Amino acid sequence: MSRLIRVVFNQKGGVGKSTITCNLAAISAARGRKTLVVDLDPQANSSHYLLGAGYDTSVPTIVDFFRQTVEFTLRENKPLDHAHATPFDNLYVMPSAAALAELESKLESRYKIYKLRDALAQLDEFDAIFIDTPPAMGFFTRSALIAADTCLIPFDCDSFSRQALYTLLANAQEIRQDHNARLRIEGIIVNQFQARARLPQQLVDELIEEGLPVLKSYLSTSVKVRESHEAAVPLIHLSAQHKLTEEYAALYDELVVAEGAVAT
Repeated sequence: MSRLIRVVFNQKGGVGKSTITCNLAAISAARGRKTLVVDLDPQANSSHYLLGAGYDTSVPTIVDFFRQTVEFTLRENKPLDHAHATPFDNLYVMPSAAALAELESKLESRYKIYKLRDALAQLDEFDAIFIDTPPAMGFFTRSALIAADTCLIPFDCDSFSRQALYTLLANAQEIRQDHNARLRIEGIIVNQFQARARLPQQLVDELIEEGLPVLKSYLSTSVKVRESHEAAVPLIHLSAQHKLTEEYAALYDELVVAEGAVAT
């Protein structure tokens, strides 16, 4: 199976980007693939999820990587130095921190938009890479889309989220045309789905009727997500038999099957 770099992207906040990123990555690692999560969000939700609330920000983070791209230094900026093991086998994270937001204007003004792509291309030791992005179409999100092979778009069954989808798809198309010809939309992930509620099913049905690439495996609403966040333990390790964990596993399997079909 060839390596894919996936970006989880939505300009709307609260749609579950970090939760989806970390849980898909955790399943990938549990299946034996050496997997890296790259946290590009200054809120650092993925970093806290995988390393715990009090993770050590004194270790090299993605902030240090980007800082070295705008500051003159004789030391080589090695991407692997910024990737750290989590408590879970085969799962690594390139953590973020709040200081990342302070670098955005400098990076943009110096047109460092391809630095992430070049860095991730060097990380041959990883079998899979997942990128978490901030809820804005800024420098870091554009860098992620330029670096990625595919894009996953969470959709939280909300009318406002639906309206944002068209802008998201247009932005991804623009990146593909101008910067990254290999980028493709891997699918829209239906998140926080309530099967007994009429509106979520109606919204999803309308997306499907429009021909949008809605993935077949839906993720339900569950308090287990909050428990997982508080414990800093992905669902596959917290409660492997839980319904939501099984839904994540089905989603991961759907992506793997599609990945194999594209590769052949």
